[in-house]
Amino acid sequence: MTYNPPSDVMIYDTTLRDGEQTPGVTITTDEKITIAEKLDKLGVDVIELGFPAASIGEQKTFKEVTKLGLTSQISGLARTVKKDIDIAIDSDADYIHTFIGTSPLHRDYKLKMSKEEILDKAVTSVEYIKDHGITAEFSCEDATRTELDYRLEVYGAVQEAKVDKINVPDTVGVTYPVKMNELISNLMEEIHVPISVHCHNDFGLAVANSLAAIEAGAQQAQCTINGLGERAGNASLEEIVMSLHKFYGIHTNINAKLLVNTSETVSRITGVKMPPNKAIVGDNAFAHEAGIHVQGVLANSQTYEAMSPEEVGHKRKIVLGKLTGANAVKAKLDEYHINLNDEQFNELVNKIKSLGDTGKNITDIDFRSIAEAIQGKPTEERIKLLGMSVMTGDSTLPTATVKLDIDGEIKYRAETGVGPVDAVIKAIQSLVKEVVNIELVEYHVEGITGGTNALGEVFVITADEDGNKATGRSTSEDIVKASIDAVLSSTNKLLMLRE
Repeated sequence: MTYNPPSDVMIYDTTLRDGEQTPGVTITTDEKITIAEKLDKLGVDVIELGFPAASIGEQKTFKEVTKLGLTSQISGLARTVKKDIDIAIDSDADYIHTFIGTSPLHRDYKLKMSKEEILDKAVTSVEYIKDHGITAEFSCEDATRTELDYRLEVYGAVQEAKVDKINVPDTVGVTYPVKMNELISNLMEEIHVPISVHCHNDFGLAVANSLAAIEAGAQQAQCTINGLGERAGNASLEEIVMSLHKFYGIHTNINAKLLVNTSETVSRITGVKMPPNKAIVGDNAFAHEAGIHVQGVLANSQTYEAMSPEEVGHKRKIVLGKLTGANAVKAKLDEYHINLNDEQFNELVNKIKSLGDTGKNITDIDFRSIAEAIQGKPTEERIKLLGMSVMTGDSTLPTATVKLDIDGEIKYRAETGVGPVDAVIKAIQSLVKEVVNIELVEYHVEGITGGTNALGEVFVITADEDGNKATGRSTSEDIVKASIDAVLSSTNKLLMLRE
């Protein structure tokens, strides 16, 4: 493979044109303005805003965006048709990307035109654009399936017509890195204007093909935020940019710290959510769960991170689950300024692993609630839960049986109530009345996160006959269990107050 990369690469963003061709995506004028402003701040060299000839709305969008005075050039796509080009010019585009199919498939089945007719339209269109003092970029559509000699003939002819850049599109994503490198290498021998590439991701090779082209000397990459585009999408801007910066030391004008913010804006507006494992910008791009990984990252982030999350505007996440180690739990406790003794810490770790074994994903909100509940438990527990069972249903009177250890004595009690929680609390009240009469003053339950397996947080205030009050808090996926733990926690606190 040829290795002759440039020192700088231009980024041509086509999110608002090719990205809008993502099935199900339509972007309004106001939304295009929002994204265009984001792309300008990000530092893209050219924004392909759309296809002006497609609609009156597109033309309006061009006029609105060009009024903003953005640093990025505003490009409009146009077929090699005078009408399309005139509309792009009238829409105030300062850059026109014109194209025509050149492969046998496009010539014979789509255009039904000869090689000579296609060549003439390409040259005439470029000359017309340049006569109007506008930057011209030309693409042989389906270039990677066009015969080598004819492809070079067309590109050579538009070069003579003073085109500013030529673009090599892998229109249906059918080439691979070695072939793309070879293609660009051959063109570099005859073409002396900047070469651009536009790669589709049908085989998952869009970014790899773009990088292979740049290795061979291509000076511009056409790409989209989040890899949006029709079918399997286009080359991902964020992946190309960070690969250029990290692997090749190639400069772009992109402010990498804005990548995640721009990605999130595009995702929100288009409604296309990124997979969690999406490189660079995905939710899990800098997430760690396995204990040995977390330990390494906390000691030196480079052990398990190819770059720091801050470089792309991301945040590191320590994910909690069955693979979580002590170091991850300690890091989370420090983050929330929660202090636990060794016994409480071990209880917290075991609780997290137990929930992880059930398939539960433990969010930061879950963690904080569990940790604070454990932190709030009394250090001395005279009353301990040994077991419980509940029975309820439409035709069944809610009944609860509770088994407690009270000062070393095991006691059982069954009670009925208006529901299972009411029944277990009545059972507890009956069992503990020999040591303390408790009254439930307040009871609150809240689902911490969504889903049928969400953790529920129960908060209670109980009072004794002397007017003492104590709080209790517990978190569990089982609200009945959380209610029992919260009431027992507050009851044990009351007993400590009475000593």
